[in-house]
Amino acid sequence: MGAFLTALFTGLRLGSIYALVALGYTMVYGIIKLINFAHGDFIMVGGYSLFFVVPIVQRLGLPGWLAVVVAVAVCSLIGMATEIVAYRPVRKNGTNMTALITAISMSLVLENLAQAIPAMGPNPRVVNSIFGNGGITVAGATVSYSTIITIVISVIVMLGLFYFTQRSKTGRAMRAVSEDKQAATLMGINVNSTIIKTFGIGAGLAGVAALMYLAQYPSVTNAMGADLGLYAFVAAVLGGIGSLPGAMLGGFVIGIVYSLCSAYVSSSLSSTFVFLILIIVLLVKPTGILGKNVGEKV
Repeated sequence: MGAFLTALFTGLRLGSIYALVALGYTMVYGIIKLINFAHGDFIMVGGYSLFFVVPIVQRLGLPGWLAVVVAVAVCSLIGMATEIVAYRPVRKNGTNMTALITAISMSLVLENLAQAIPAMGPNPRVVNSIFGNGGITVAGATVSYSTIITIVISVIVMLGLFYFTQRSKTGRAMRAVSEDKQAATLMGINVNSTIIKTFGIGAGLAGVAALMYLAQYPSVTNAMGADLGLYAFVAAVLGGIGSLPGAMLGGFVIGIVYSLCSAYVSSSLSSTFVFLILIIVLLVKPTGILGKNVGEKV
């Protein structure tokens, strides 16, 4: 029982990280129908931000996790700059294919820029301990404090984001732009401003995910966002891309499947099982678990 609970909580921790990143994916897709493949690299940006800022914060006698404020701010600025410089011109003059190619190119640009900067480079950079050691024992399984904090924060962020999109003026503007950009413009909504805010919020979530990831795996590389971004994208599609609860659910499913497969089958087959489940779900329900079929306007 203890081994099963350990694997389960490990899966929930991984799933929480995937869910935070998937929320950013699904927000951007929901508003401009773009798969932002550079989103995973925003985690890398957040990771390096934490690498530089956590020691400074700790030298000031403050808890290391406060550095997440800087990480979120840096990620948000990079996300908004990416939208303005790379995606907006393509949205105006390009096609869906050119937008997709641009997203992949931005991912490679960010990774190679990080590798070229001497203070970062291709070698792993170790981040100071963020939450410290210790944990609690549940039915023979030891659950670290970082695992508990990661799960709780991800749920709080999802609930807060859902409330924000449903109740706030900006959130309603985001939903309006997602439904119909032309109608939103006629209603007085600044579409470009709304899209920039969406990118900023989505990229900021990657900064939070970077904190949660480094609390458990305290090593930053320029390619760390590639795998995280891929699994988060799978989580978003599995849950129903465009759906915030779906992104959260997809993240938890992917994390638990990966962890249980590693514990009871084979760690080398974990990714295989994850993608097999994705294929099976999409064969049964192409829109994802919580996705909705939307009729195309003609």
